Amino acid sequence: MNGGNITLLIIGIAVVVILIIGSFIPVRLWISALAAKVQIGIGALIGMRLRKVPPALIVLAMIKSTKAGLEAESDRLEAHFLAGGNVNRVVDALIAAQRAQIPLPFERAAAIDLAGRDVLDAVQMSVNPKVIETPIVAAVAKDGIEVKAKAKVTVRANIERLIGGAGESTVLARVGEGIVTTIGSADTHKTVLENPDSISTRVLDKGLDAGTAFEILSIDIADVDVGKNIGAKLQIDQAEADKQIAQAKAEERRAMAVAKEQEMLALVQEMQAKVVDAEALVPQAIAEAFKAGNIGIMDFYNMRNIMADTEMRDSISKITDEKEKGEKR
Repeated sequence: MNGGNITLLIIGIAVVVILIIGSFIPVRLWISALAAKVQIGIGALIGMRLRKVPPALIVLAMIKSTKAGLEAESDRLEAHFLAGGNVNRVVDALIAAQRAQIPLPFERAAAIDLAGRDVLDAVQMSVNPKVIETPIVAAVAKDGIEVKAKAKVTVRANIERLIGGAGESTVLARVGEGIVTTIGSADTHKTVLENPDSISTRVLDKGLDAGTAFEILSIDIADVDVGKNIGAKLQIDQAEADKQIAQAKAEERRAMAVAKEQEMLALVQEMQAKVVDAEALVPQAIAEAFKAGNIGIMDFYNMRNIMADTEMRDSISKITDEKEKGEKR
């Protein structure tokens, strides 16, 4: 192998080495950082590669914060990335908070981001309050008339309570509860319709934003409408229930009366049967009395006359009763 070939081989090896080193060491990124007056060394960039942290993400975030007049250390940015945080979102939130003159240290912003909340959205909501609308809330006034109301709640994010504070659903639930309480305490539904702002005033006085991540600025009643006459419906239902109870009791009394009547009928039939049995024994008793000589023939005829007179009187009384009934009609 002559000298020219050796030289070409050395040059080729050098080019490959340079390409390998260039792909592992982000020289261009380091030059960009220096141009933006960001103090970071080649060793730090190599360390990021070894820790599987994208150097471009960290360096660009540092450049962005430096240009905004903030100091963002690469170690803290790396730690936030390795913890699963959104570095760009945190830096953007810090810049937005600085522009709005909202005190927000990096540690708090990183904690809010790691807690699963959108820290940039929270900062923006602190500057520009958000309006959330409740669903239609129905409540019944003391006069039994249903009133339906819908409210618009203007809230501002409370940076200090974002960690551990309740969300929008809690605020809406509390506002809905306050609306129900206010309408329910009104003497008539007309009072609510005439002064819907009374709902807002009473609900705001309850301090519903306590323990939440928001500060309630205002509660505005967007719509108030009259619903059903719940009181009348309840009275109708109660009357229907009372009627059914009365019918059930009447049916019970009728059944008892029928049972009593059947019992008396059975008793009468039993007595009639005994009478028939007793009457069947009369001829036999008379015959035995004749044989024994206890009665004579005249006694028997006298008894028959008495029985005939009794039957005649019964017939006459029945005819008289029927005439009197006919005259009354």
